[in-house]
Amino acid sequence: MIQPQINIGILASSIIEFRLNGVYKLHEDDILCEGEYIITLQNGRILFDKKLYSSLSFTPLHDETASFNLKNVSIGIQFHWERVEEQTFKGSLRFIPEKENVRAINILPVEDYLESVISSEMNATSSLQLLKAHAVVSRSWLLAQLNKKNELGNEHKSYESSIVADDRIIRWYDREDHVDFDVCADDHCQRYQGITKISTPVVKKAIGETFGEVLMSENKICDARFSKCCGGMTEEFENCWEPKHYSYLSSVPCHEKMPELTSFENWILSSPPAFCNTQDKEILFQILNDYDRETNDFYRWTVKYTQQELSNLIAQKTGIDFGEIIDLIPEERGKSGRIVRLLIGGTKKQIHIGKELEIRKILSKSHLYSSAFVVEKNDIAGGIPQSFTLHGAGWGHGVGLCQIGAAVMASKNYSYQEILNHYFQGASIEKIYTK
Repeated sequence: MIQPQINIGILASSIIEFRLNGVYKLHEDDILCEGEYIITLQNGRILFDKKLYSSLSFTPLHDETASFNLKNVSIGIQFHWERVEEQTFKGSLRFIPEKENVRAINILPVEDYLESVISSEMNATSSLQLLKAHAVVSRSWLLAQLNKKNELGNEHKSYESSIVADDRIIRWYDREDHVDFDVCADDHCQRYQGITKISTPVVKKAIGETFGEVLMSENKICDARFSKCCGGMTEEFENCWEPKHYSYLSSVPCHEKMPELTSFENWILSSPPAFCNTQDKEILFQILNDYDRETNDFYRWTVKYTQQELSNLIAQKTGIDFGEIIDLIPEERGKSGRIVRLLIGGTKKQIHIGKELEIRKILSKSHLYSSAFVVEKNDIAGGIPQSFTLHGAGWGHGVGLCQIGAAVMASKNYSYQEILNHYFQGASIEKIYTK
């Protein structure tokens, strides 16, 4: 196998401003371009330099020195840290029409992409062993997604990711939403924020020393996953995405000697020891980028709503009038305590909601940190709670690598192989291509 090229969807907008830092070839007209440009969509075609195109492709004449800037790139879309940045990228640039917008797509080799991913998902000053572990996980996830896309295409299968009926909304979110490119650049897939944050030699060292390495299980590349903080116990794949079990994504404790969970309520309401139960500023500074450090209560957290706030929020998110909210009842939990199916009961309507991200989206203006929470009903009058408190654990879906847990393991001198063996039990590390 040779190193693949991948297509990353960066942004979609009616107007895109960009700058070519170096000489690029415009393939459609076989001309050379450099400098600042603006493109728009007109009658379903791309307007560039007073001409209309069905698509545009720019390739650098000198890969090592050329780059391009895209303005107004949104990151953390629909999360509480959402913001807009100007970002710089290596590789080729392509523009295509996408509904009412123009889509900007970056094309480059996998290993170049990964240099940015591990610097965007965490701080480029993270320890070498942590960055190496994340490089293998991110590479595995990406190549597994490409394989899955090819398999679905060859079998002419459509991918179903929701079950919607009068009494239930069961939905999960994965990269199959993308048709015109392989992965997006945001948290929906993997954070990819160009070369702006690649600021240390250790990042290149981590990629170089794991070049082509992936996690394997049963002769297939592992669909490796990761989240910020598992909350002490990782979750199983099928409780967050499609109903398919992967042995290497089984639930494991984020600790060397953690007892089996016997009470989810006691577990969530306490603060048991775990690798990811840390407030060590030095470790957190390594793994958390500036906007991630705005979140400091990731291991155990609390959210409070008045009756009006909660009923209005749920109505807004679902488009359904539940009336006053009587109860939030966990009907099914995963092994980490994350709620897989939740019954929302109101004076007018009750509906079963799942899976974990759908629950998190409905119960927050952006996203709850996780779906591992215990519901406390307060000030009940006439059977109607006047307020609710959600006591929660962890940050993210909790499947696979726990990033903060892995950072703590690296600080305790665990090797990247030991970190991966802990979170992906039964998987092996193999090199599938070389430089």
